[in-house]
Amino acid sequence: MKAVILAAGYATRLYPLTLDRPKALLPVGGKPMLDHLMAQLEGIDGLDEVYVVTNTKFAEAFGEWEAEREGGLPVEIVDDGTTDEDSRLGAIGDLDFTIRETSLDDDLLVLAGDNLFSESVAGFPQFALAKGGPALGVYDVGDLDAIRRYSAIELDEDDRVTKLEEKPERPRSTLAGIALYLYPRAALGFVREYLEAGNNPDQPGRLVQWLYPRTPVYGWRVPGRWFDVGSKETLAEADEAFTAPG
Repeated sequence: MKAVILAAGYATRLYPLTLDRPKALLPVGGKPMLDHLMAQLEGIDGLDEVYVVTNTKFAEAFGEWEAEREGGLPVEIVDDGTTDEDSRLGAIGDLDFTIRETSLDDDLLVLAGDNLFSESVAGFPQFALAKGGPALGVYDVGDLDAIRRYSAIELDEDDRVTKLEEKPERPRSTLAGIALYLYPRAALGFVREYLEAGNNPDQPGRLVQWLYPRTPVYGWRVPGRWFDVGSKETLAEADEAFTAPG
């Protein structure tokens, strides 16, 4: 199994913090966010390599981060060749680029570089591979007002996705789809098929929205707390949660 961490955005909402530093390398709890993600990945059975896909502007910073790491899973930094917000490939475009650039042909775990988890997600790949199809993490945001900012997910008794609606006006579920995915090796071709059909290359949840009517897709309930670091407020919240008391 391989993993791809999506970290090619320019995080303009976090300026000036991200003018010269990628979001995934901002400190949370005294260390880069990416370190927290790598700690999660270290605990996953069968995972043997991690690709961090970024852009030309920040590739050097990620290379320096990798050079300073001590042991652990092998990491390869993948530069998607873009230099600014206007030229970026989008999250699904970057996923496709990484698959083709590395000739990836294995079960694939995909994570966003700005999502953090308070508890282990090691059970997620096991869940997805046991189901035998693509899967995504789902998180209960607690109320119907909050879900309007996310993708609302509905699951059946077998945890199969029966509905996915982006930013719903009249939501019926408080389960949000998040940027945590498992694509079995046999499903990797769907990424290219989706893009060749002219679909939006950004926002990885759009791929799942296109995919679930075509093939069974399953939802895994994320334990603990989930942090989507997209603003200074959510960065501060994550920093507080990951800072040990005392």
